[in-house]
Amino acid sequence: MKSDEELYRLFLDGHTECYDELMVRLGDALTAYLKGYLQSFEDAEDLMIEAFANIMAKKPKIKQGFKAYLFRTGHNLVYHLYVKKNKVKVFSLDDIDDEITADGENFEDKICRDAQEKALHRCIERLDPELREAVWLVYFEKLSYEQAAGVMDVSKKKVDYWLTRAKTVLKREMEKEGYSAYA
Repeated sequence: MKSDEELYRLFLDGHTECYDELMVRLGDALTAYLKGYLQSFEDAEDLMIEAFANIMAKKPKIKQGFKAYLFRTGHNLVYHLYVKKNKVKVFSLDDIDDEITADGENFEDKICRDAQEKALHRCIERLDPELREAVWLVYFEKLSYEQAAGVMDVSKKKVDYWLTRAKTVLKREMEKEGYSAYA
């Protein structure tokens, strides 16, 4: 399977089908990320398409990785089109599909795991917006600290600080939810 960066290079070389593959691969993740800002799936989907269209039209040289660049493009679109107009103020993880399924998992384990994940999402919602966004990018989207820093337009050290702080707050909040062994 080709990496995102390889697909983008092939697109730049004239293989337009590679860009379609990138949209299929990353479109839902970007939409979910943008939905955290917008609270409207339709608006998030529109901005996802616009982010891909901007990159497709401009064909920039990308140094930090395609996914990080794509998310930064989406982040900028939200900021310029919505935040500046005071339509959106915080990053939110509402409506994230938190259903976990695993082959062979018994019903009781699944119920316990679902309850713990729901508690975790409630706790994540209580984080400050910058902590919540850092957690989302690094742990849900699997971006590196450096890539998350690029998306958030802060230093790598700031992302590290926010994640350390988020873990401390999440541990305390999970204890309030009754999960004292949560690490």
